[in-house]
Amino acid sequence: MTPNQPNVEKIDDKQFHLLGGQVLQSIELALEAADEELDLDLDIERQGGNVINIRFRDRSVIVVNTQPPLHEIWVAAKSGGYHYRWSGTLSKPLWLDTKTGRELMGDLSEFASTQAGIPVRITLQA
Repeated sequence: MTPNQPNVEKIDDKQFHLLGGQVLQSIELALEAADEELDLDLDIERQGGNVINIRFRDRSVIVVNTQPPLHEIWVAAKSGGYHYRWSGTLSKPLWLDTKTGRELMGDLSEFASTQAGIPVRITLQA
């Protein structure tokens, strides 16, 4: 833990389901807004309650899904596969990559920007 990072609050299965759903909803809303604003020609498809497929103009795909047994969010992009684990508090959500320590929304913005060919910003919705 870095000196500026608050203590991580442990979450149970019910909280993970709620927080994971909120993250997916935020991603979906942010991408729909970016698509409308930037004319990205995205095809955003929700499968069940825990998977989002984001297809770009060049037919590349980013898949974001929750992994309830592990309490992780997984992302598959052109650049590879990534696993993000809860590292925040209920008042300050934070999902960090298990290998790099990088933040989910920042990474997802980078992946989407690369695959869209223009800057795309994805943030958690309040």
